[in-house]
Amino acid sequence: MSKKKKLPLVYQPLGFALGWAGGALAGAAFRTTWKAIRHEDDAPDALDRDRGWGEVLLAAAVQGAIFAVVRSAVDRAGAKAIERQTGVWPASDKGGRD
Repeated sequence: MSKKKKLPLVYQPLGFALGWAGGALAGAAFRTTWKAIRHEDDAPDALDRDRGWGEVLLAAAVQGAIFAVVRSAVDRAGAKAIERQTGVWPASDKGGRD
């Protein structure tokens, strides 16, 4: 097998660790952002009876945007690090996870 075929398997544990760390970072970033936006420690839950639609949907949109940005940044940084170390990009030529 060529180096290109083996690399994604080697990249998987690193990708998992980066994903876990990125999720923790995104969660902290969301809590900080929500506190700055609404001056509250806790964001509304979709099933929170005391919160309105607008507040629940705003929280979901902000959280989704933050998680998407952090996920992309972590994935990109990991791929660049693998490429620097091995000279091979860790994804297929099509690219993308989705």
